[in-house]
Amino acid sequence: MAMERERELGNESNESTRSEEEYDPVAEVQQVIESVVQFGDYRRTQRRECHNLVRRFKLMLPILEELRDLPQPFPKIGVAWLVKFKDALLFAKDLLKLCSQGSKIHLSLETEGIMVTFQKVYEKLSQAFDGVPCDELGISDEVKEQLDLMHVQLRRARRRTDTQDIELAMDMMVVFSEEDDRNSDSAIIERLAKKLELHSVEDLNIETMAIRNLAAERKGQQIESTKRIIELLNKFKHIAGMEETSVLDDPVAPKMLERCTSLVIPHEFLCPITLEIMTDPVIIASGQTYERESIDKWFRTNHNTCPKTRQPLQHMSLAPNCALRSLIEEWCVNNKFKLPKKYDSAQESSSVDSKEEIPALVESLGSIHLEEQRKAVEKIRMLSKENAENRVLVADRGGIPPLVQLLSYPDSKIQEHAVTALLNLSIDEGNKRLISKEGAIPAIIEVLENGSVVAKENSAATLFSLSMLDEIKEIVGQSNGMSPLVNLLKNGTIRGKKDAVTALFNLSLNHANKGRAIRAGIVTPLLQLLKDVNLGMIDEALSILLLLVSNSEGRHEIGQLTFIETLVEFMREGTPKNKECAASVLLELCSNNSSFTLAALQFGVYEHLMEIKQSGTNRAQRKAMAILELIAKSEQI
Repeated sequence: MAMERERELGNESNESTRSEEEYDPVAEVQQVIESVVQFGDYRRTQRRECHNLVRRFKLMLPILEELRDLPQPFPKIGVAWLVKFKDALLFAKDLLKLCSQGSKIHLSLETEGIMVTFQKVYEKLSQAFDGVPCDELGISDEVKEQLDLMHVQLRRARRRTDTQDIELAMDMMVVFSEEDDRNSDSAIIERLAKKLELHSVEDLNIETMAIRNLAAERKGQQIESTKRIIELLNKFKHIAGMEETSVLDDPVAPKMLERCTSLVIPHEFLCPITLEIMTDPVIIASGQTYERESIDKWFRTNHNTCPKTRQPLQHMSLAPNCALRSLIEEWCVNNKFKLPKKYDSAQESSSVDSKEEIPALVESLGSIHLEEQRKAVEKIRMLSKENAENRVLVADRGGIPPLVQLLSYPDSKIQEHAVTALLNLSIDEGNKRLISKEGAIPAIIEVLENGSVVAKENSAATLFSLSMLDEIKEIVGQSNGMSPLVNLLKNGTIRGKKDAVTALFNLSLNHANKGRAIRAGIVTPLLQLLKDVNLGMIDEALSILLLLVSNSEGRHEIGQLTFIETLVEFMREGTPKNKECAASVLLELCSNNSSFTLAALQFGVYEHLMEIKQSGTNRAQRKAMAILELIAKSEQI
């Protein structure tokens, strides 16, 4: 494919059938950029990275306008460079199209691979800007500066891509793991459906088409992967109340669905300046239509020409294009396309301000003045929450070591801001290790034990975020982090309990931490969660208990008669999810000790197992049948 494209582009550059006046290489490059920004919304897992790339495309437009004014025809070396540039843009366009129209499930599975492709895109674009024949083209010093700046930005972008959604990555890992018993957990499936925006009938129909296209492209290859993607799609359909299908054998979907999978914004709806869909289109003296804010900005910078045609304007008056606005609004309604929020120039200036402000703020973290420190750490907390670039910049400027030091500061507000800033910074995968290397874990645990209510909650959330790395799970356990988490689970606010239970679940995936959690007294508050229906954490408690019963200490602590009776009660009266989790825990207990099986029979479990076998969830049915087999074996003995 790439070789064919190179040959095609090479042929384009050497066309002899077209006159030099007809062939406009700058216009062709501009057409590629215009076609890119017509794509609709991007898949959630790559949305930020796509928007960043498209934003860089738009920054190239003013440079292209300058190139357009240069004397033509271009020299051969100039045409060759534009062909190379166009090749890089087409490579980027293919990626953006995939992220706009591809299967959401497939894209979330291939997040790391897609990020590598984004890096390759930036590498190709950077290489294109590395060899601009400025002198041969007669490019002015001003445009040279713009090209150099763009080159620097592309090199920087090549080294960094956005971070994954931690919870999404964990959930995907669970549902696609054959060994993890939670791969049919309906709570995780529901959470995934919401995160991937696959919870409506329309969303799922469109995803069905995307998966069908994916299977066709694979041509019988990667069958196992395709099968697992379809299985997850059917789980989403089941939750949405739709009929589960084989996808590949379905009749061809209506034409409407085909249009939905490749939604393209009509070219006439895009502002020629920003290439964004217009929300307030206005007509200028040349008869061309622009977004009001964009053309206002053009006029304010002392231009008196039409940006598109370059012809001088007799006046600068603007007339609302009501007819086009109505067409845009009608198209948006028919295609369920949300108009973007109005551009806020303050946001852009805010981003620039952040880059200038962060180094000074990091320096202020070490100030001898308490108020200056407090203001600096609070500001870094807010900036690190805003976007990935700020999180990387704070770390690059050396902000993590002083933030870790501030965790031990006696001022409670500074402590709270510092631990929350570290929580925000830990979203970046690279920052996790930096935070751990600075010895932050014991200090975070100290705040978890003695900090304010909010600081304790955010400390638990930080430990969860950091413990996505397996080596940090062990560090938290060795640093006596399980006990204060258990205390928060026992005595914290509702939010505190939820932060604690999430962190404890993740940490208990480490074998040694299971014993540590049990010795810290985790069983009692977990059993309390089972009794308090209003907290809504029954499934979370049962999920942790399922991890703990694989440990001999856990079985000894948990396997009391009262707990067996509680499990049987959930299997009788609980929600389908409750029954599923309770049956899983009971199976683990019964598989290791036949006395648990006898105890469950005394509490009437047999009748409930038969009912679950007939009408429970798929996973619950499997667990129920396995327990019934154990009962049958025990009777034979």
